[in-house]
Amino acid sequence: MILHSVTVNIDKSLELEWLQWMKKVHIPEIMATGLPMGNKILRLLTEIDNEGTTFSCQYYFQTMEDYFTYDQLHAKVFQDKHHVRFLNRYVSFRTLLEEV
Repeated sequence: MILHSVTVNIDKSLELEWLQWMKKVHIPEIMATGLPMGNKILRLLTEIDNEGTTFSCQYYFQTMEDYFTYDQLHAKVFQDKHHVRFLNRYVSFRTLLEEV
């Protein structure tokens, strides 16, 4: 199994709006591609006071091929939607992991 983790630190003033948008719009759109087989969203509990809240958005793929298909056909569109909506109010990074 392949885990694509997107870690996002969002401005505290937008935390609830961001979380609601992620759960009701963004994640369902990603899942609707039919490529991820599951997902989770987790809040970081060991937060440093940086005026933001950090979340890990995790998407599970059965194979690397499924992940590469998602990345090549869909990822940029979803990243751009997030970027436009929360411009200059977040920082993020992505990690790709393999279950062993």
